[in-house]
Parts: sequence; structure tokens; C-alpha cells
Amino acid sequence: MKSILTVILFSIIFISCEGSSLKNGDSLAVENLESKVDNLVKSYIDIDIFSGVVLIAKDGKPVYHKAFGLANREQIISNTINTHFDLGSMNKTFTKVAALKLVDEGKLKLNDKLRKFLDGFPTEAAEKITVQHLLNHQSGYGGYHTPEYWEIPLEEKSLQTALNQIRTLPLMFAPGTDREYSNAGYVLLGLIIEKAAGKSYYDVIEEKITKPLELKNTFLRDKYSVPNRAIGYYKNMRGELFSNEEFGEIPTPAGGFYSTTSDILKFYRAYFYGDKLWNDEIRKLDEGFRFFKEQMNTGGAIPHAGGFEGSNTVLYEILRDRISVVVFANMDEVVAENLGAGILDIIRNKIPDQPSLPAEQAVYNAYEQHGINYIKTNWEKLTKNWHPSDPKDMILNQMGYEFLFDENVNDALKIFELNTELFPEIANCWDSYGEALLKSGDKHASLKAYKKALSINPNMESAKNKIMELSGDN
Repeated sequence: MKSILTVILFSIIFISCEGSSLKNGDSLAVENLESKVDNLVKSYIDIDIFSGVVLIAKDGKPVYHKAFGLANREQIISNTINTHFDLGSMNKTFTKVAALKLVDEGKLKLNDKLRKFLDGFPTEAAEKITVQHLLNHQSGYGGYHTPEYWEIPLEEKSLQTALNQIRTLPLMFAPGTDREYSNAGYVLLGLIIEKAAGKSYYDVIEEKITKPLELKNTFLRDKYSVPNRAIGYYKNMRGELFSNEEFGEIPTPAGGFYSTTSDILKFYRAYFYGDKLWNDEIRKLDEGFRFFKEQMNTGGAIPHAGGFEGSNTVLYEILRDRISVVVFANMDEVVAENLGAGILDIIRNKIPDQPSLPAEQAVYNAYEQHGINYIKTNWEKLTKNWHPSDPKDMILNQMGYEFLFDENVNDALKIFELNTELFPEIANCWDSYGEALLKSGDKHASLKAYKKALSINPNMESAKNKIMELSGDN
């Protein structure tokens, strides 16, 4: 992983109902809810890790709906309950719904192969990847936001440029044999939707979802022209604030629509209940349908979330009680998900966890104050504020590259070396360590690290190239 600005998008998780005091048929107790949620939100604002909107609803009717902080810090524009936020990966649900509705219409089949709609792929991908694999993150593809992709000017980016990038990627595993969260897979699914429907992906989403549901504040195109738009902000390990405008990305089937908390509440209520969006016959085509049905009789909350640097959105739906918790943040992940989980605790009459600094800041502060051995000894405590589905080796990897970009090679070496000790079977840890060793002038140790990376992941092109380069120098 060669870029600090790697896009991180969140997969669906399940929040347990253990300890919940809500029983089947109970109403949402709103007494003291406002003050308790206000106090929890304030604790996040006090350490400057949240700004955004919080919506709590029962049977689709808001019982709490407030905005906090600034949508645009440069122009001092406040967030309101009508501010539009980047949904991140949350709009994968839109893509899934569109695909399954096309299956129901007979225009698409779950066992259709990739080659039926898209050409230019290696044989294994073309012949083995199915629509079902793409829907369920089993295609073998992962992300596509490589350094080369970020170098493409914004005005040149399109679904076609993303497709061209994905065609060059190796499969991480044989299709259908494993599962890896896949932005690339959902871009391919969106392009298949275009072929099957005979119109643009965005037109299909409008026709099948946003227009029927009257989602008048959901924007699918031209994200930088969206009115009343929240700018995203994130902090580096030192706590320095940056805008995510620099990323220059377009909305795709994998993420990037803009919407409001009210619109997304309306969408997910239609997704889970009734037949305005689709009926149970179509819902049964979704791999998660059986799981969702089981939660109709528990107090568990089903989350749909999205995020990347400077943006995090989540909706938690307690299906049994028809309670919705929506949190949109224009600050770094995983703040919306953590705050939303805390609100669930309040609803369940439990004491929510208090917020803490993001893991990278906590680790950096510990390093500056106590040194590298303290990090190793206190790793789990320092990294508790990290999304459970994201690999923790990314924390030190990002820190190491921040040191490298500052020309601080000695600190980078310490951080990368610790990463190889904590995660010895992660190829990328050794690849990054090799890069720092090479920058320090130690070619022999660098070659050894790159060889270790390649022994773990024989398909790692960066390690292959560096081994050839360094072997030629000897």
C-alpha cells in the first residue's frame, strides 16, 4: 500500500442486542433521550472528531433530528438537517437493489458471467465471475484506488476509466472461493446494470429508486456541484486538519452519492419494509434476506455504512422495533458508526462508551511521549478506536509513510519494523519496510524485506519490481 490516502469503505456489521431493555411491542422511550444524546454528541465535539447530523426515528417519524458543527470550515457555513453529505459506500445498497430488480425483470441472471457484459478481462475473471459473486463481494477483486488512479484528472474520470483500471488488477483469489470487500466489484456490477438495462447506471437508479421514492435530495452525479454540500475533513496522525476535496473522485456504483439524513431514512425504510421499492419476492434474492428476517424478532440493529477520509455515514435499523438511528459526519471514519452505536446504547438504557482519539493519533501521541516499546506493549488499548473490519496494520503503515513524506526515515523505520513484528504474515508490512530500508541506504536489508513480502504474496507487483531492481544492482 503506497498511499496514505487509501480509500477505506466500510462493510456491513451487526450490532448485538445483548442487554437491551426494549421488548417486542414497546415504544421508543423519548424521555431524557434528547439530553442524553446531546451530551454524548458534545463529548465527541469537545475533542473535535464530529460534525454532522443525527436523526433518530420511530416508525419513520423523527423523535430527534439535529445538526452540529460546520459543513464548510473555510467559509464558516454550518451544517443543517438539510445539508447533503457524501454517502460513501452506503450507495452500494442502491446498486444492489437495481441489480436485483433487473434479475426479477428477467434482464439479468445471478449466474450470468462477467464476459457476457464486459470484455477485456483475463480468462479466469471473464469465465468465472458471476453477478452473484459481485453482489456478495466474492469476485476476487478488492479496491481499485491505486496511486495511478488518483493521478487521473477529475475531468477525465468516469466509469470507463475505473473499468480500465480494474481490468489491469490481478484476482486476489479464485471467484467464489473467498470474500473480500470490493469497490471494484460494485463498479463492475454498475456497468453490468448499464448493459442489461440499455441505459446509463445513473438513469437506472433514478428510474427504479430515487424517482419512485421521491428522494429529491439525493444526488447521483456531479458531486462538486451539489448544493448545500458538506465538505469532508480528516486529521493526520499529528491532529492537523485537511479537506478531502483533494481526492477528486466521481460518484460510482461503489460510492459517492450525496444525500440527506431524511432521504436516506426514507430509502432504507423502503429497503427493509413494504413494497414501494421492492417486495419480499425480490428481497429473497438478496443473500442477507434470511438474516434480516431473523432480526425481525430480536433487538439487533442492522447497519448500513459508508466512509473514507473525511466522511462517515451510518444507518442502524432495529427491525423488530422499527427504530432507525442515522448519523452523517463530514469528519473522519469511524466517528458516525461509533456515535450511532453509542446512541443505540442510550436507547437500550445502557451507558455508551465515551469517545477517544482516532487510533492513528493515539498511537502517534504515545510514540512521541513514550517511545516504540510502549506502542508494542499497549497496542490493543491504543487502537480501540479503529473499525473492526479494517486491518490494523494500516495504522502503522499510514504513520510510517507520513514520517517518510517528512523525510524522517529513522522514525519511519521504527514504525515499519514494529508493523512487521505485530503483523508478520502481512505482505504489505514487509513491502513498506523494504521501501523505508531502501530509502535509508540499506539495500541488502531492503532486498530481504521485499523477498519476505513476495514469499507471503507471490502476486505483489511492487515487491517483484523492487527485487528485480535491487538484484540487478548487486
